[in-house]
Amino acid sequence: MQSRTPASRTGRPRSTAADAAILAATRQALVELGWSRLTLGDVAVRAGVAKTTVYRRWAGKNELVVDAVAELFDELCVPDRGSLAADIEGVVLQFAAILARPEARSGLMAVVAEATRDDALRERIRASIVDRQKRLVLAGRARAQARGELPAEADVDRAARTVDLIFDMVAGAVVHRTLVSAEPADEEWVHGFTRVLLSGLASAGSA
Repeated sequence: MQSRTPASRTGRPRSTAADAAILAATRQALVELGWSRLTLGDVAVRAGVAKTTVYRRWAGKNELVVDAVAELFDELCVPDRGSLAADIEGVVLQFAAILARPEARSGLMAVVAEATRDDALRERIRASIVDRQKRLVLAGRARAQARGELPAEADVDRAARTVDLIFDMVAGAVVHRTLVSAEPADEEWVHGFTRVLLSGLASAGSA
């Protein structure tokens, strides 16, 4: 899992143990208290650190919650299951499993709702969650290209647009399925989704 830290500061080295405790306490508080009742002071108590420790690291609740949620998604990886379709199914199942966790569900829904009226928060979500997790698309495409399953794209701008589109399609579908429709993204659904993603709408009624 990749480490998540806010912007670096000069002076005494940061304690990674304190960071981990604070982010875990934030997720726990989100589940138990919800966004509106969560405070940095409560997080400090739960994490067993001084309030100043939290305030030195995060400017406010928005930034803290985004980083706490982003850390969960850093657990995602693209498994090598032998084919592009199987790799996609593997990562989508991981993603759905994370979204099924109360701390991920509560945190993501809260920050997305707040971001509708906070441009800075929306940008932090994009940088800390969306852009970071596009690494999964890049890794999956590179592996599929090495296998000969996908052609290489010489046009850098077009390749970047393709990565954005793939990420939006996968993330949008899974978030809608699990958090909006509140339906399970189980193996059957994931298999069907992957078939349509790879083959297009013409495949939806076959196999």
